[in-house]
Amino acid sequence: MRNIALLTSLLLALPSIIVAQESDNQLDINLQMLEHGEMRIGGISPTNGEETYAPKNAYFLMSRTRLNIDYKRSGLETKVTAQHSGVWGQKGQGNFNIHEAWARLNMKNGMFAQIGRQALSYDDERIIGPNDWAMAALSHDVLKLGYEGHGHKAHVILGFNQNAENIYGGTYYMDGAKPYKSMLMGWYHFDVPKLPLGVSAIAMNIGMQAGDKEGIGSNAPRTENQQLVGGYVSFHPKRWTIEASYYHQLGKDEHGLKIDAWMASVAANAQLNSWLNVAAGYDYLSGDEYFALTPSGQFGIVRHQTIKGFNPIYGSHHKFYGMMDFFYVSTYLFGFTPGLQNLYAGGDFTPIKGLKLKARYHYLSIATNLRDVNKTLGHDVDLEVSYQLMKDVRLSAGFSYMTGTETMEKLKRANNTGHLNWGWFSLIFSPKIFSTKW
Repeated sequence: MRNIALLTSLLLALPSIIVAQESDNQLDINLQMLEHGEMRIGGISPTNGEETYAPKNAYFLMSRTRLNIDYKRSGLETKVTAQHSGVWGQKGQGNFNIHEAWARLNMKNGMFAQIGRQALSYDDERIIGPNDWAMAALSHDVLKLGYEGHGHKAHVILGFNQNAENIYGGTYYMDGAKPYKSMLMGWYHFDVPKLPLGVSAIAMNIGMQAGDKEGIGSNAPRTENQQLVGGYVSFHPKRWTIEASYYHQLGKDEHGLKIDAWMASVAANAQLNSWLNVAAGYDYLSGDEYFALTPSGQFGIVRHQTIKGFNPIYGSHHKFYGMMDFFYVSTYLFGFTPGLQNLYAGGDFTPIKGLKLKARYHYLSIATNLRDVNKTLGHDVDLEVSYQLMKDVRLSAGFSYMTGTETMEKLKRANNTGHLNWGWFSLIFSPKIFSTKW
């Protein structure tokens, strides 16, 4: 009788046990629609040898739509983001892809494994970031293993890209969807106990395809590896935020030239009160002293045997070097990299709830000494306003003005450098369509 009574009570409790187990499940479906317009006056023109074209104003509208599906339960999390981007009136279907598609296994001891296509964001996003300002943005096909707990975060990321599931020649990767052939990265972050201090260290190896697929001898297919090591520090005493970073690049580029480049940055922000924040900072990115190609556009002698121009690789560049994206988004003439010095100051002003005004001034110059050119590239002023129309609708707009120098015109082959203007607006809808737990 006792066993029958126990069995009966278990059967009666079974529905509540099942519900308790399954209440761990959560499903969220979100939509993001971004409508974006730009006006460009002056700037970098197309080139054909010595010939340059007269500057013409440019106007266009773009859009990006993302559908996010997130599922979570104890020990498991998955995400799929379908994305379409394009220009209004563009012929064809624009750019449709799966921006993210990953699964993550979480263990109780803080260990996890995440595999699939995923947007990566580390520290201030200077080296690795989603670059979300770009319509297509940036994601990586990788395996991420890690531990997070007790103030420590440690991640190891492995990526290996191919164009097709080849039976023969399956290690050659050129002109693929991702910017590298292989990547091995380690990242460690520590939040110091009882101090508003965070310290990060990063080390990575990037494998780039070199040589020709059918080449022989020195032109045979091979992989050239470049390395990056460095660190990032963030300190938050009361109303201050102080950040600093240093990174060094070594190894070889895809042409086999040695790399020895570095960068350093420091930034400070002060929250003076609830409505005003001021900021200032300085970035230094090393550069090359000689042209790999002559300024006239004809092939010349490569005078440097070591590349000293730092490449911030897969970071969110739009955040750092002026909103007009003249640097590390567009290249210098024939890929020449004389480096960059970026001294900036500005502030954020929030006069009323939901409204934010932002202003930045940038003094921009090259990092190396070049014959017959001044170091100064120009002065850039960026203005931005954003307003939260409702909880899931935000309107932003901005205007940038840059006065370029003769150095800017020579190195960037830019027209009308004295009056470079850029205006833009963005309207973002991000409604939560569906959310449930069971």
